[in-house]
Amino acid sequence: MWLLSAVGSAFFAGITAILAKCGIRRTDSDVATALRTVIVLLFAWLMVFVVGSGSQIAAIPPRSLLFLILSGLATGASWLCYFRALSLGDVNQVASIDKSSTILTVLIAIVCFAETDGLAFKLIGTAVLAAGILLMTERKPSAGQPPKNARWLPYAVGSAVFAALTSILAKIGIEHVESNLGTAIRTVVVLVLAWAVVFAKGKQGQVKHIDAREAVFIVLSGLATGASWLCYYYAIQNGMVSVVAPIDKMSILVTVVFSRLVLKEPLSRRAAAGLCLMLAGTLVIAAV
Repeated sequence: MWLLSAVGSAFFAGITAILAKCGIRRTDSDVATALRTVIVLLFAWLMVFVVGSGSQIAAIPPRSLLFLILSGLATGASWLCYFRALSLGDVNQVASIDKSSTILTVLIAIVCFAETDGLAFKLIGTAVLAAGILLMTERKPSAGQPPKNARWLPYAVGSAVFAALTSILAKIGIEHVESNLGTAIRTVVVLVLAWAVVFAKGKQGQVKHIDAREAVFIVLSGLATGASWLCYYYAIQNGMVSVVAPIDKMSILVTVVFSRLVLKEPLSRRAAAGLCLMLAGTLVIAAV
């Protein structure tokens, strides 16, 4: 069941990137992130009430609560970096760099959680995955000019680092907590962080000027994120992080397909080869 949940997480995460890209064409990325978090929060707490786990809040161990909060902070930082990168660069390139968090997650999970079953295959799969990411992100400058929107790269790298920390911290924090409740608690932290950034930068006035069409996409991306999170944290609670994380990051397949169909973003042969390597590496890891 946790494997199916990981696949569901990948699907919804892939849709999230496309919907979010459509929602931040003219909307500031920090404002869009904060608004999306409101939707995710409502969705997450709705699921808590549906499964009836709200009464368990008082019984959460302090250690679990601490790591859930830290995971939420890491998630908020990852989001802010990710959607800033999306506003500056192509979805394909940003998503592929973001997915490099898988490499860090797998390696940390092996060390921290002793997930050493099939270690050789995990390391081989991770190496193949890394090669695929390099192929997808490296783009030759045209006519001697620097790559378009090169400023997206540091934000995408920051997104990957914080995303890796999110998975590890969440695995620890959610150990003795019902997964839907843990997701909802984390989302509260992300919400506070996201809106704190908006107010710190004085962007709160932009909320009432958001284009109606983009607002719809922001809401839809929030719903997709909520669904992805619920699937993901159920999966890491019941399965191996070193396997769940690579499967989840194959959301890039969904992202690439939709970016071609919806955003008309090109996919070079080099990038296509990189995508195939990423898929192959993920399958090797998941087969363990």
